[in-house]
Order: sequence, then structure tokens, then C-alpha cells
Amino acid sequence: MYTKGLDRPVKNFGFISTRFQGTDGVSLETEKWIHVMDKLGFTSFFFAGLSDWDPQRTMVVPEAFWEHPRIAAIQNEVYGQTSRNEEITGEIHNLRKLLKAKLYEFINTFSIDVLIVENALAIPMNIPLGLAITEVIAETGIPSIGHHHDFYWERTRFLVNSVPEYISMAFPPKMHTMVHVVINTENRKALSYRRGLSSIVIPNVFDFSRQPPGIDEYSADFRQAIGVNPDDILLLQPTRVIARKGIEHALELANRMKRRGIKNVKLLISHQSRDEGQEYYHRIVDYAELMGVDLIIKPEIIGATRGTTPDGQKIYSLWDIYPHADFVTYPSTYEGFGNAFLEAVFFKKPIMVNRYSIYQQDIEPLGFHAVMMDTYITDKEVSEVLHYLENAEERKQMVEKNFTLARKFFSYDILEQKIRTALLQFGIVDINGGCEDQ
Repeated sequence: MYTKGLDRPVKNFGFISTRFQGTDGVSLETEKWIHVMDKLGFTSFFFAGLSDWDPQRTMVVPEAFWEHPRIAAIQNEVYGQTSRNEEITGEIHNLRKLLKAKLYEFINTFSIDVLIVENALAIPMNIPLGLAITEVIAETGIPSIGHHHDFYWERTRFLVNSVPEYISMAFPPKMHTMVHVVINTENRKALSYRRGLSSIVIPNVFDFSRQPPGIDEYSADFRQAIGVNPDDILLLQPTRVIARKGIEHALELANRMKRRGIKNVKLLISHQSRDEGQEYYHRIVDYAELMGVDLIIKPEIIGATRGTTPDGQKIYSLWDIYPHADFVTYPSTYEGFGNAFLEAVFFKKPIMVNRYSIYQQDIEPLGFHAVMMDTYITDKEVSEVLHYLENAEERKQMVEKNFTLARKFFSYDILEQKIRTALLQFGIVDINGGCEDQ
């Protein structure tokens, strides 16, 4: 069992999430934290319900994933109503006990000194896991960081529920040994107001110390693979197919461009849609047909890394796609921060952004230049998009300015400074980056 008061230098960090796999925002951002932890001399280990990360450093417990049948059954029963039956309560606690035992095993197996919980204590998609993590921290006093990407009060489907006592206990918990980290200033204010918890803002970042990769021999045939001609205008929507991504606006942009005489415009959506059901996916497919837009969704050949499908088809990474895009669309109605925005800036692509609240507060004031829509598309935004597509010099000025600003405000150096600030609250890392005994 983990004991309070370590008599050894802090070395091992344990990252916990429901999933460490693919190109979802939480997984991508966790990888950046791991990069910084490696640089600081620490070793990272991983606990998740689904993972394709290093198996030598990972414990996979299927019940930690929100789509595990037992977890999904709980979700279906406790949301949208205000009472629950005794069997559901028993199932929650049976799974809590199972996951709690596995968390202790994880801590002991890898000699974990500090836990970093990635969103599993913020959004209640796996209630037993949140309860188990909270109890383990309470019982051990292990130093912990709650890295919160989005909260339950931001999703309407969680607001009516029959588990208010569990949400109050663990999403997120009030723990003396936990530092809370949020990704934007709005969440810092909301966490203080709703839960009485202070927090540190650590924005999403990107490695702007390097230049973006271009088209190489492997990725040269990507357009051909998705049925796009060399002279077609390729709009890239680098998101999942879920309602808050506002994909209707990207389709309307493409439709309006076609009505302006750009007949060869096509829209590519890069990510899968499975996280929140298929209804919105079918709506988008129908809407694209209604708008007369060529919509491309091919998750089977787009993955986190290059590879090959079972039938021998080439799999392209997200980084293979960006260089082929002519313009990036990001019309989200809400984002916790905006990974896709930073990716587009990194690849020096012009971008259209819906002025979602976090963009207005944390990104726009820094001086970034984008085609900005406000709630809906107008002729003005269409004209601006066409202007940048047709004027290479102004397009270059736009993307170079954005890259310079992002390197200043959202780089790995900024992430390292912020993580050191969080760890200093445990006395783990001094201002020079040296390790101290806990």
C-alpha cells in the first residue's frame, strides 16, 4: 500500500484516464505533458480503460472505459431522470470497489509517487472510476493533479441526473492533496463559483519550436486516396463529428463558395464520430446532400499514426492531412480550449473560427488573425475566405503572424513553466527544475 511521507526522491507519475488512444483532445494533450515530464527527469505510467500506449508502462482495466457495457448501462439509467433503483446503486459500488483495487495495484506495481488524473474527475462519464480515484486519494494522501478539460455543467445531458451525491463527491473532489488544473479562464471562474476550488490555468499547447512537416513520399497520394483532385479546394474540418463542432456551418461555407463559382470545393472531416452516438453523423451526411456539398469522412484510413488497414490500405496520420488542406474550418459552438486551432496555426493554414466563448476570452485578445464568424455564416465570411485563398501574400502574412504568436503564448516552454508551478505546491520541483524529496 502507498504510504504517506515518501523517503525517496519523487520519480514516477501515474496518469489516469478513461482512454489513452487515438487523436482525441485529452490523449493528445496528455502526450504533451508526458513530453515535459520526461524532460524534467520523471517517468510516466498509465492507467486507462482503453489504450494503445506502451504496454510495459500501462495498466488497462476495461471497466475504466466509458463504453464498457457495465459503465454504459449505468449512464443510460442515471441521466435524464432524478431517481435510481437499488440495483444501479449496487452496481456503481461493485464497480467502484473493482476499480479501486486496480488503482491500488497500479500505484504499487509502478511505485507511483504522484497521480495526474486526466478529465476522469471532471466529466462524469464513468461514475465508478471517479469515486474510486477520489477514495484512493483520500485514503493514501498521494499528491495528485486533477487536469480538467471540461466539466459536467457544460454538457446539458449531465444536468438532470439521479446521482447528485456522487457528482458532488468526485467531479471534481475537494482534496487537500490535489492541485486542480483547468485549460481556460472561464473554467477557473466556474470551478471557484460552483465548487469553491482554486485552480491553475494551463492552456493547451503545441511544439512551436519546430517547423511543420510538409508533404513527403508517403503522404503525397493522400488527395488521390480520398478522391480529391490536385486543383480541388479542400476544406479541412479537423474535428470529430459531434454537434458542438458546428459542422453545418462548414457545409454552408462550402455551399456558398460553390454559389460564388468555386465548383470544385470539398469538405473533409478528419475524426470519427463514435463518442456521442450516430444521430448527428447521419444529420451531417443528409445536410451535405441537401446543400450539394462533396463531404468526405474516411476514418478507416485516418489514424493517430501511419499504418495499414487489415485489407492492406494505407493509413494516414492527422499530420499527413494538414499539408493538403487549403483552408481549415473550425466553427465550433463550444470548445474547452481549441487543439484544432493550434494545429492549424502550427501547419500555417488559414482558418475560419466561430467566436466560441473561450476563443473570445483566451485566444482572440492575443492578436491572432482568422476569418471569424459569429454564430452563423454571412457573405462577409465567405468573401474573406475566398480572399485569402486567392491572395497568397496576404495568406502568408496571416499564417506567419499566427505562428509567431502561438510560439510565444502556447509553446512547450509555457507548458513546462506551468507544470513546474503546479508541482511546486507539493515541493517536488524547485525553480531550477531539480528534484526534491517528498
